Amino acid sequence: MNHFSESDREKFLADLHVAVLSVEATGGRPPASVPIWYGYTPGGNILINTGAGSRKANLIERAGVVTLVVQREEPPYQYVVVEGTVVDTANPAPRDVREDIAIRYLGEEGGRAFVDGMGDAPSVLYTVRPDRWITADFSEDV
Repeated sequence: MNHFSESDREKFLADLHVAVLSVEATGGRPPASVPIWYGYTPGGNILINTGAGSRKANLIERAGVVTLVVQREEPPYQYVVVEGTVVDTANPAPRDVREDIAIRYLGEEGGRAFVDGMGDAPSVLYTVRPDRWITADFSEDV
């Protein structure tokens, strides 16, 4: 097993993956972990959009830190784990950023239709600064 270089881990994170977001829970429950779409440009921050007032949003706001796991699920197995701090919150989330994230996953037409379909449902955008990276690349083991 090898580890990604800085540029490789940033490229991997920027590639199209559904991530798993984990955040500290309350009431003695284990951390909340949910699959999410996200936005990322190499060298930048991670953008996470979710429903305002949702359990996930409330936990993110309370904790102020999250873990994001992005993986390749078929050989060669690879993953990037990012532990980060929420450095900005936009409520409501700007429509153009919500569209950018949706277009990333659904294409131009599908992404715009997805955001249109959400109507006026309130959403919040979290900007997460990557603080710590954990990576693994098993491509040489295959």
